[in-house]
Amino acid sequence: MAKFKRILLKLSGESLMGEQRYGIDEKRLAEYAEQIKEVHDMGVQIGIVIGGGNIFRGLSGAGKGFDRVKGDQMGMCATVINSLGLSSALGAIGVKSRVLTAIRMEPIGEFYSKWKAIECMEAGEVVIMSAGTGNPYFTTDTGSSLRGIEIEADVMLKGTRVDGVYTADPEKDPTATKFSEITYDEIYHKGLKVMDLTATTMCKENHLPIYVFNMDVYGNLKKVMEGENIGTLVHN
Repeated sequence: MAKFKRILLKLSGESLMGEQRYGIDEKRLAEYAEQIKEVHDMGVQIGIVIGGGNIFRGLSGAGKGFDRVKGDQMGMCATVINSLGLSSALGAIGVKSRVLTAIRMEPIGEFYSKWKAIECMEAGEVVIMSAGTGNPYFTTDTGSSLRGIEIEADVMLKGTRVDGVYTADPEKDPTATKFSEITYDEIYHKGLKVMDLTATTMCKENHLPIYVFNMDVYGNLKKVMEGENIGTLVHN
């Protein structure tokens, strides 16, 4: 039995690079698709939001002279490219998926609505929700919080390259220790960065728990769904 019935899976665009410096690593993409299939085969309803940092990041673009609004729109388009790539990888292994976009761009994807997303998930499709919120100045973390709340997910699973929330950045501080669970208030008071403040506040106010885990280790997504304690639960 899966621990959750309906999930919002947030994937990092940068993780899609794998060992490359840019773009999509086909091996990493295939591994993600296979992990998603394992959970889909358990009967879990799956909504997915992917970042676009492997292609373009609006905020860093603004620091290099791009207009912030246009930079963010470029970042939204990058998430659509990643979403199409994941949809293709899922189709190759027999998993039906649907790409929905927050900006109208038929026939690339259907325009997002909560009811379309839920209808597709209940019909057994994996729903990939792209283009962020459709607005500038919002990150894909905030987009995933919004979508998770809208589709009434039981949890947001934040797949990163670290295995949970630590007292400090474990890649920079070897003495950092990991939390098995932590409250939203503790995150605020300790100044920990799980997601940006807007995204974290939305989850807190709407009682959507976040589970942070390392998606880059093959098989971890299924372990989370089976209740294995391999990451950090963030809750009220």
